[in-house]
Amino acid sequence: MKITSAEFVMSNSDVAKCPKEPLPEYAFIGRSNVGKSSLINMLVDRKSLAKTSGRPGKTQLINHFKINQNWFLVDLPGYGYARVSKKDKKIFQKYITDYFAKREQLVCSFVLVDIRHKPQPIDLEFMEWLGINGIPFAIIFTKADKLKPGAIEKYVTTYLQQLLETAWEEAPPNFVTSSANRTGKDELLAYIGEINQNFFENKN
Repeated sequence: MKITSAEFVMSNSDVAKCPKEPLPEYAFIGRSNVGKSSLINMLVDRKSLAKTSGRPGKTQLINHFKINQNWFLVDLPGYGYARVSKKDKKIFQKYITDYFAKREQLVCSFVLVDIRHKPQPIDLEFMEWLGINGIPFAIIFTKADKLKPGAIEKYVTTYLQQLLETAWEEAPPNFVTSSANRTGKDELLAYIGEINQNFFENKN
């Protein structure tokens, strides 16, 4: 799939106010320093569609971007050690939960994981929560340019094996990416394109 247009639509903290168009929607979420904004910008070939910051946790709203006029990319607040008050963190974690529970247009969630770090309990717990609630998701391993190819393969194998040893019968789809050298872009867009095709075929 080639992206020909990408436009910001809205930011808000109320799921009821999200776009009403019945288009497939993909949510991107991860710990607050995982490189989410850089990945989104890489996917859509824009330098600043999603705002990047040296301060983790800047994204604190549900951000909708319309892609190719026929699907939505959703940038969600990161979880983890964002530098916000406990009160503010509880508020936006609440509307993240509401988003996943109520957003009927959501067809896939992408959970971003920094490939340099061992599996983090907060990531594993969130994936388990998605599974329990029947929300389809795939894993995106970010910052692959920081490791050598052999180390990447070993890391991914170990990570997925740990998932299988806990609550999963089979590993979710996964993608190795790097915003710095555009690794994984084509594979990820092809995956979204395939889901979109199935979505519109079933709709018709």
